[in-house]
Amino acid sequence: MAAGTAGIRHAEPETTAVPRPPLVRELVLVTALFLVYKLGRSVANGHEARAFANADRVWDLERAVHLPGEGRIQGLILHGDALVRAANTYYAWIHFPATVAFLVWLYRRRPGHYVWARRVLTLLTAAALALHLLVPLAPPRMLAEAGLVDTARVYGPSVYGATPATDGMANQFAAMPSLHFGWALMVAVGLIAATRGRWRVLWLLHPLLTLLVIVGTANHYWVDALVATALLAAALALVRPAGAALRIAPLRPRAVAR
Repeated sequence: MAAGTAGIRHAEPETTAVPRPPLVRELVLVTALFLVYKLGRSVANGHEARAFANADRVWDLERAVHLPGEGRIQGLILHGDALVRAANTYYAWIHFPATVAFLVWLYRRRPGHYVWARRVLTLLTAAALALHLLVPLAPPRMLAEAGLVDTARVYGPSVYGATPATDGMANQFAAMPSLHFGWALMVAVGLIAATRGRWRVLWLLHPLLTLLVIVGTANHYWVDALVATALLAAALALVRPAGAALRIAPLRPRAVAR
């Protein structure tokens, strides 16, 4: 090895050209998956008695393991109308567009990463739908014991109907797991894998902000995010990235001898 630092250079991550999947096929596939998920959520609607019984169990479990009360986070955003409306807007409008933008960027710039990320998101969403069917859960904003404010209903904007039983647009008893958090975490993981530079860890601010929003608006429990994280970890373990194109660059460039 050469002495000194004159012969030292920063190693670049190894890359391999990966062809983009056919655009029309991907549009049809992603649209079909979204429609199947929405249909599955509508089929899973109802089950009010089970949803509230499960909510009581989740609330008692969180207190038993000494998780911080969701009300602590809600108290932070209730200090001003503008802040709480911003949180409601983030919950209503950032979740799906951010995920779509993530997939579009990967498709255009990192096609190898795109295929991997799309498969992981598909598996995560399928697992979440299964849990929505098996474990209906009323969100904390509906649980009287929680004593939380339904911020979307009081301050707006809201994506849910006033009466859950007649809400044909969304399943309000599908709190477990939180796909808001699961998708946001996958966006961060995917962008960290697909980009370079030590500052790419800042992509984790997206799921962190999402976590504060879903808890602060009383749409989800802490446990909903923990379950989403576990499902994502399982999906990442099952859908392994293939090829040198998906090797993740180190956060700090390695020094190698010339």
